[in-house]
Amino acid sequence: MPEGHALFRVARDLREAFAGLPTRVSSPQGRFAADAALLDGAVLLGAESAGKHVFVEFEGDRLVHVHLGLIGTFDVVTGATDLPPPVGQVRMRLAGQRPDGTAYADLRGAITCDLVDPARRDRVIGELGPDPLRDEADPDRAWQRIRRSERPIGALVMDQQVLAGVGNVYRAEVLFRHRIHPFRPGRTLRVGQWRSMWDDLRVLLAEGVRVGRIDTVRPEHTPEAMGRPPRADDHGGEVYVYRRTGQPCLVCGRPVRTAELAGRNVFWCTRCQPKYRSRAVQ
Repeated sequence: MPEGHALFRVARDLREAFAGLPTRVSSPQGRFAADAALLDGAVLLGAESAGKHVFVEFEGDRLVHVHLGLIGTFDVVTGATDLPPPVGQVRMRLAGQRPDGTAYADLRGAITCDLVDPARRDRVIGELGPDPLRDEADPDRAWQRIRRSERPIGALVMDQQVLAGVGNVYRAEVLFRHRIHPFRPGRTLRVGQWRSMWDDLRVLLAEGVRVGRIDTVRPEHTPEAMGRPPRADDHGGEVYVYRRTGQPCLVCGRPVRTAELAGRNVFWCTRCQPKYRSRAVQ
């Protein structure tokens, strides 16, 4: 599933490609056809992301709410010489004419593509936890839920009502970087640990926006620094534990473990992320 940095990039690319332009809106697949007809030719005003949601704003207080789900894509192309025929099941196509050529964007595989009003957008965003990529986000909102919860921290940071935009990769990696076992109850964390994780997520997600992939290893653990081959994985990016089951931890060498948590596989190192033991047991 695309994580918050990917949706932030989609919103940015949509703004840069279409903002201020009369935009053709169509639904080659047909599932968005009636609403597309209402928007066709309207000026696209902007786009924003909130966690894993994107809102594309048109004149007249109309927005398209998009959630890509597990397999969705929203590809934006600029500078094309012409408008190619749609390929595959395109739920929504945006197209506009720019000075440098044709721009178009094709949405495929999304679980949500709905025409909504600003009130609906505000309700969706209001139900989300703080998004590390949004400047106004308040990490204390997430902390107030984490500090009272018996649920594992690895489940809490993936809960979009607790923390918006973090998916399976960032979950595994930020917990590793802070030496926190994914099954540790949220209430056992200290506020300083949470704030360090939040600050780290802001940096990691911003870097994901910049480079377009998830890289989480520190300089001393890059392939060049360690003299190891780059990671070979469809997801790309250099990571510590995500999808590295059985491979040696880049820090201590112990094999990476995996188990199911909150419906997804979670990855961790048993030495670098030891099980939490209460003070009474210690």
